[in-house]
Order: sequence, then C-alpha cells, then structure tokens
Amino acid sequence: MHFTNSILAGASILGLAAASPIELDTRQSGCSSYTIINTRGTGEAQGPSAGFRTMNSNILSSKSGGKVYNTVYAADYSQNSAAGTADIVNKITTTLRTSPNECFILEGYSQGAAATVNALPKLTGTANTAVKGVWLIGDPLHKAGLTCNIDSTGGTTTLNVNGISQYPGSNSIPSGWISRTQDVCKYGDGVCDTTHGQGINAQHLSYPNDATVQSMGAKFVLGKLNA
Repeated sequence: MHFTNSILAGASILGLAAASPIELDTRQSGCSSYTIINTRGTGEAQGPSAGFRTMNSNILSSKSGGKVYNTVYAADYSQNSAAGTADIVNKITTTLRTSPNECFILEGYSQGAAATVNALPKLTGTANTAVKGVWLIGDPLHKAGLTCNIDSTGGTTTLNVNGISQYPGSNSIPSGWISRTQDVCKYGDGVCDTTHGQGINAQHLSYPNDATVQSMGAKFVLGKLNA
C-alpha cells in the first residue's frame, strides 16, 4: 500500500469512545474459549489498537473465556504489512495445535485491516472454520459492492466505494468470508472511501470515539461467538 506520510499521524491522539451502557447479548453459549486478534493501524505503538479498546472491553466483560492477542508487526509508514499477515496466520495455526476448539475473532484498523484481509485466503481447513467473525474499520482494501460493507451507523452510504489500496488485482475479502465479516467505512473516510474523502482525515480517526461503531462491533462479535 502506498499512503502519504500523514497516514494515522494522528494515532497518538486517538482517544477512546466513552464507555456507555449498551445492550449486549450475554448468553454464555457458542465458543467457550476465544481469542480476539487485534491488528493496529499505522503509527500506533505495539499493543492494542485504540480502534477496538472500548468494544473489546465490553465483549470480554460480557462473555467469559476470552483474551486479546495484539498482532506483532511494525505498522510503520512503509505500509508493508506482510509481517502482520504472517503473524495472524501463525497465531491461529499454532494455537489450534494445542487448543483445537479455540475460536477466533479478527479485528483490523487501517493498515491493520489490510493485513487482516490479506490473511483471510491463507487460512484454510480448521484455521478457516475457527475464525467466527472479522471486524474491520477504515480498511484501505475496502471493495465496492460487497454485502459486508457498512458505514459507521450500519447503513449503506459506503456500500459502493473503494479504498485507497483497492485496485484491479489487489486482495479483497474472499466470498467465503463475507457472511462472517463487517467492513466498516465511515462516509468520507479517505482511506476506505475515496469517492467522498481523501487520505487521513477526521473521519478516518473517528472510530475509537464513535460510540455507535463501538456498540455495533461488540454486538457483532458477541453474536458470532454465541452462535
């Protein structure tokens, strides 16, 4: 991917959505043990992405048996996320060797979303079926027309837009993954919506503080884990 040097330059000021009461499905069914693989965006320090902290806090408090793994990769301005993709695949395959019933949720923000999308076709067999859901925000590989595309309110204003790195021959969410995925793109986010925005802007940096996005994410993940 080739972004400008401004990509997620504001990552250090990314805030967290204020914790607020949201209605969550708290059934203790489905996956009894699960790992959320959290892949951060460019410029965020190694560790959890600001884009998922609030929703993950709600998920972990609502369903027991969960833990978060923070993908290890540079997440730097080179936009070479191959190491992140490899780490996602490795984490799933090595975990399943000792914990064959483990469930996984994949999360990716910006460059982290691209690393996650690129991992999907590499997950086959039990590594594929063990992944119950994929939640992406500000995805540069957002592809127009996919039914998993939603905007920041769950609507369709970004259904038919392309991301900054989506071009003929680039990866996109494989058809077998679409029913397990939500690719969230806020209208005007220039990384995932090049029709209405340009580059890193306020919309792209808004996801951590967007209570609706955080609530949607928690509900989506819990629904997949409890299915």
